Amino acid sequence: MTSPIIDSAAALAARAHGGQVDKAGDPYIGHPHRVAQHLRTGQSVPDYVVAAALLHDVVEDTDVTVADIDREFGPDVAALVAALTHRPFETRADYLTRVVAAGPYAVAIKRADVADNSDEGRLSRLDEATAERLRGKYAATLAALDTPE
Repeated sequence: MTSPIIDSAAALAARAHGGQVDKAGDPYIGHPHRVAQHLRTGQSVPDYVVAAALLHDVVEDTDVTVADIDREFGPDVAALVAALTHRPFETRADYLTRVVAAGPYAVAIKRADVADNSDEGRLSRLDEATAERLRGKYAATLAALDTPE
């Protein structure tokens, strides 16, 4: 089931991530779609949260800004995307603390992000050293998301 906000977010994500590839060489746009699907699996979330999941990497990885997202999708989507955007010079610990502080929807999107990134089918396509490094990174991320504020 889609909605206008989800369709618009999917279109912006496709434009913004156009031509990008992931570490395995696949089109990057598959990642935000899988994150949105993971987020929706087994739970009901508002459409604006699904839109934020589709857009969770656009500020970090493209020339789209939080202000652009706010103008097109409103403050709720923009706030989630801003919370999920790892800022330059920000430590991983500070970033994850900020995600947790942003609330349960930000944490749910980040968990869905980690679930997709740590999928063994995807990791198995990488060289072993990279896959092991990423497994450690994702395990630490999940542990940080479980830490109370």
